[in-house]
Amino acid sequence: MPALSPTMSQGNIAKWKKKEGDKIEVGDVLCEIETDKATLEFESLEEGFLAKILVPEGSKDVPVGQPIAITVEDADNIQKIPSSLGSGSDVEEKTAHQDVRNSGKDEEQSSVNINALDLPPHIVIGMPALSPTMNQGNIFKWRKKEGDKIEVGDVICEIETDKATLEFESLEEGYLAKILAPEGSKDVAVGEPIAVTVENPDDIEAVKTSVGGGSGVKKQKPTHHESKSEVREQKSGFTKISPSAKLLISEYGLDASSIKASGPHGTLLKGDVLAAIKSGKGSSKISSSEKIKTSPEASPQKSTSARLESKTQPQQSDSFEDLPNTQIRKIIAKRLLESKQNTPHLYLSSDVILDPLLSFRKELKEKHDIKVSVNDIVIKAVAIALKNVPEANAYWDVEKGEIILCDSVDISIAVATEKGLMTPIVRNADQKSISSISSEVKQLAEKARAGKLLPNEFQGGTFSISNLGMFPVDHFCAIINPPQAGILAVGRGNKFVEPVVGSDGIERPAVVTKMNLTLSADHRVFDGEVGGAFLSALQSNFSDIRRLLL
Repeated sequence: MPALSPTMSQGNIAKWKKKEGDKIEVGDVLCEIETDKATLEFESLEEGFLAKILVPEGSKDVPVGQPIAITVEDADNIQKIPSSLGSGSDVEEKTAHQDVRNSGKDEEQSSVNINALDLPPHIVIGMPALSPTMNQGNIFKWRKKEGDKIEVGDVICEIETDKATLEFESLEEGYLAKILAPEGSKDVAVGEPIAVTVENPDDIEAVKTSVGGGSGVKKQKPTHHESKSEVREQKSGFTKISPSAKLLISEYGLDASSIKASGPHGTLLKGDVLAAIKSGKGSSKISSSEKIKTSPEASPQKSTSARLESKTQPQQSDSFEDLPNTQIRKIIAKRLLESKQNTPHLYLSSDVILDPLLSFRKELKEKHDIKVSVNDIVIKAVAIALKNVPEANAYWDVEKGEIILCDSVDISIAVATEKGLMTPIVRNADQKSISSISSEVKQLAEKARAGKLLPNEFQGGTFSISNLGMFPVDHFCAIINPPQAGILAVGRGNKFVEPVVGSDGIERPAVVTKMNLTLSADHRVFDGEVGGAFLSALQSNFSDIRRLLL
């Protein structure tokens, strides 16, 4: 059950707009949910199939976070969902078991809960579920600060989900009295309090006073862990240990129980060990009694070996570094692995003469003052090729076991960002001019790098382009982005000397610029004939580039 408003804690299933077994597209309305404010439509942000409805129409007071349905990516997996899972008793039993298993977590979060008797009228804002698959998120940036006035529609903060960084808009008026989850907070569970708002600005100080001083979401947890760590330090001093920290402890012969862990869930990090070494707090595993028993003859050898280790070990330890993964990169890694495992990749490669394109680009700039990139023209050329070879603008329908031709030509463009690879979409690219494509690509790339893409701007697409021509990459093979059936890898242009037939019919050596194009295709959709026809149409577009203006 999604949280469709900041104050929503439960909702009613008014009507299911999809039935079990139905195909779900991005943006499809799954059901209508009656909240504490209104009856709202719950749209899907994922493609798949509705395998099982767990909460039927007319269900009342369903808590936020309780499972209401199950979706699968493959239609064949629908039959694998147990039929007994549909009864309400099963759902209630599983929810009850979840409550028992999570009782420790609830007790921990209960310390965050605010006693309403001690506070003026207020609203506790929980971490919203900004996508159906989201169960936790990161607070990327607060757009409002404590004391600020909030209007309906104002962006309160930016939240990093498992898909993208999205803006969380307010559905209520008021004042931001207290931020419970500061910027940079990681893995905040959906529903966990992140802020407190009030209607009256005079009540802000009362909330700050009552909720301040370590009662924030992220400030409570360290206190809770410290009380447990006092017991754990007698045993090991931590619950988990990173590989680099383990290596340092082994190399320096430290006593791990004497080092305080600062990582999530009591994880001992490399930085903790380095800090202990620098401060000298990391005691050695060798006891003082053992040192006394050591013979004078042996001690110089040990001290010499220790000095040698102290010189060599830092060089080894500095070669390791723990890098936290973003939610986006985790999803990318999962999807790429699934693509290579489940999609039969067919690779077709060809070279195109780039000189007509470069001359055309120069002409646009000098005569018409239109600045476009090589990639903008490639997008247009690919779009026209897909239009001319519609069999290539298709995808594989797993449920029907057949090829589905796409009605529009929507090109996904691979854009590298700090958080991972994003694929914003130029929709109906075959119908747009090169200048409009250029302008749209720039806007989408800026939004992608800033993490501001909306779901409809990066979900969908019928074909992808990955261009590494700006790097010293001659040719490469890209991985298909399911459910699409094709992606074109574009390399850099290189100069070659080749025989060229002149106007007099005589061959003479000439310098030409060639660019490699490699098509990665789903062999269930593309066979050699379709792939060859697509690359042939693409070559024709490059040789007669001015046709793209028509």
